[in-house]
Amino acid sequence: MLEKIRALNMSAGELHRHMKESADTLGPLLVDGFHFLALFAIGATTVWSAAATFIGMIGKGYANLADILLLFIYLEIGAMVGIYFRTTRLPVRYLIYIAITALGRVLIELVGAEHRTGTDILVVAGAILLLSFAVLVLRFGSYHYPSDTPAADLPPAKKKTR
Repeated sequence: MLEKIRALNMSAGELHRHMKESADTLGPLLVDGFHFLALFAIGATTVWSAAATFIGMIGKGYANLADILLLFIYLEIGAMVGIYFRTTRLPVRYLIYIAITALGRVLIELVGAEHRTGTDILVVAGAILLLSFAVLVLRFGSYHYPSDTPAADLPPAKKKTR
């Protein structure tokens, strides 16, 4: 009876090891597949939205500054998707550039269309200044403290078996 329990334990251990190896192989494949699918969906949506915006500008017969800045936002999103596709790292600076451009559009709307002056303009301009400072800090940090591979991107260490 004891021999059968040991054999069952060994079989269960082997099964567990095989299942873990299969999961270790299949897991990254599924994650990468989801990343590629999501990146293609985001990229296609960006191209579609940019094309629709451009066709709308052609239909209007002119492009105002807010429309052009919106095209720049689409360009930055496309660049961010391309960088993430090649490196599997999300460039935070591009998100900040997008936010600065979007706030620039808001500033143009406030000044151009509504002719507002006052705290609204100061708040938006302050937010742009703060985001610009954040880009400066990120650039300074990445230049002075470069990181080839962050610890989160490293594969787990293999356990030594004897």
